Amino acid sequence: MKIAVLSDGAWGTALAMNLLYNGHDVVCYGPFPEYLEEMRVKRENVRFLPGVKLPDSLKFEPNIAKAVADAELLLLATPTQYLRSVLDKLKPHFDPRKHRLLDVAKGIEIDSWLLIHEMVKEVLGRSRYAVLSGPSHAEEVSRHVPTAVVVASQNPDDAKFVQELFINENFRVYTGNDVVGVELGGALKNVMAIAAGIIDGMKLGDNPKAALMTRGISEMGRLGELLGGSAQTFSGLSGIGDLIVTCTSGHSRNRHVGEELGRGKKLPQILESMGMVVAEGVTTAKGAYALARKVGASTPIIDEIYAILYCNRDVPDAIHNLMSRTAKPE
Repeated sequence: MKIAVLSDGAWGTALAMNLLYNGHDVVCYGPFPEYLEEMRVKRENVRFLPGVKLPDSLKFEPNIAKAVADAELLLLATPTQYLRSVLDKLKPHFDPRKHRLLDVAKGIEIDSWLLIHEMVKEVLGRSRYAVLSGPSHAEEVSRHVPTAVVVASQNPDDAKFVQELFINENFRVYTGNDVVGVELGGALKNVMAIAAGIIDGMKLGDNPKAALMTRGISEMGRLGELLGGSAQTFSGLSGIGDLIVTCTSGHSRNRHVGEELGRGKKLPQILESMGMVVAEGVTTAKGAYALARKVGASTPIIDEIYAILYCNRDVPDAIHNLMSRTAKPE
């Protein structure tokens, strides 16, 4: 089967390698022709996935029309804040009768506050859409480290279709139907990872990090339910699973942002040092804060991370605010 990966980033590249391992025909589209050519020649994604040799069978195409022409599955792996521009380019060439969509990005669009399936519907109209998420760092998936994820679609056949494409002895795929819950789990855990990184950067220890992760998943589920997701989803791979790996792993870009904040650095300085590497939790914090206000959800952790990132709140003050809240039952 021919599959087009609409991204030249780490996650899209890692999933492309998994699909090639399963015997599929994969082409990678990206917005920068010169970088695609560099990847083709060096057989390495030097910028986003260094040290991993790319299979000779992985193809690269800077023309989106050519990339998707014969593809049956389009993999949406572009960071959330850039995805709309890719969808706009895709629209003239998108055929809902032929193309299925699989989102693997994790975030909330700024200003519109749309989840990705909502953005896709707004730009492309009706489609056969699924979302894949779970505890799955690109650095490990690209090296065939055992990994488990979930794919959700409102159409069970589409979820099963994706499951069969991706699953192998190193990459286990479960199915579900809670698109909203899976998308929110993947997005909100990045905000919690920033909080976990702050704890690590300040060297506060294990107790606060365990408390943060436990109360964090409760907060994610509470907001998720009010936005139309299922509480059970947040107990699964796309919720607690992704939260654990993102809050504890050295691969986590969002945790890295938090660590640097915990060491006293300011956000603009941190983001500048990261170059083109995207930490989705920074923008997701703004979206999550707005959505929580919209539905009346209690989100104290999200609120404090938002205040640190966008209101110049000092980290010690944010911790004090969380710890001195009115006592309540668990």
